[in-house]
Amino acid sequence: MEYKLKIYQLIVFLIPTRNIKIMATTNHITTKWLGNMQFESTNPSGLTLNIDAGPDDGGEGKGLRPKALMLSGLAGCSGLDVAALIKKMKLEVDDFHIETIANLTDEHPKFYDAVTIEYHFHGNNLAEKKLQRAVDLSVEKYCGVMEMFRQFAKLEIKTIFHKE
Repeated sequence: MEYKLKIYQLIVFLIPTRNIKIMATTNHITTKWLGNMQFESTNPSGLTLNIDAGPDDGGEGKGLRPKALMLSGLAGCSGLDVAALIKKMKLEVDDFHIETIANLTDEHPKFYDAVTIEYHFHGNNLAEKKLQRAVDLSVEKYCGVMEMFRQFAKLEIKTIFHKE
């Protein structure tokens, strides 16, 4: 014990403390089992969603699947960034949606190893360069969920403009 304490003290002594962030922002999620394969999850804003397995996996399909929910989180995170930038840049966009297509590995634990994210913009007066900049800023700088996915999956980003 004393040996480990001395190493810890040495490490603390060698690390400059002026740039260390003491407490990071945290999220607290409460997920309650409702029986069978169904759960209710409450997020920090107090909203809830149901999670359930499909009938093939013993559930009733009365909720979102956990892995698909991750993809919704990815699209939602980036979509919020892009929507804020559309507003800030005062761009004209009639409609905007994100298609997220992911490849699931075959072996357990199954996870997404490749994800394609398509940003679709619709309108007659699209400022394509500015919209592309908004997507790029989300993908490269702002979206924390994108950064998390980047740790385990190959990401392919596509921006598609639909002039009407």
